[in-house]
Amino acid sequence: MDNGYEKEQFTTISFKVSVADKFRVFSKKMGASNSMTLLMMLDFFETNNLSPKESIGPTVHTLENLIKKRVSAVIAILRDMEKSQTRPTVAMMQSLFQEAEPKNKPLLVEKNRVEEKKVRFQEKRDNDNQI
Repeated sequence: MDNGYEKEQFTTISFKVSVADKFRVFSKKMGASNSMTLLMMLDFFETNNLSPKESIGPTVHTLENLIKKRVSAVIAILRDMEKSQTRPTVAMMQSLFQEAEPKNKPLLVEKNRVEEKKVRFQEKRDNDNQI
């Protein structure tokens, strides 16, 4: 029985036989009484601001396929961005912030060449004086 409408009376609406038969088949598919099916249909049109005279345009399935394609395209773009931009940037940032071990290079020691030159110069003078 129709929940919430048990105490209401029935009324008669005249339909063509072919339309009434088609509606009864549709009501059985919906699994509801004729009254409830008609009520659901009216609620659907009112809540979605649709008119039976207007064309809805693409069907729900074609819209769903279009949305899936666009979502797939967005996912592909994001994956490409991740591969080409995000991962290399993250790797560079990690390498910058990791503590780099200092290389054990020998320290540069300044040689005291002044003393060597003085000694050599004096040796030369001594050798010159001997001749």
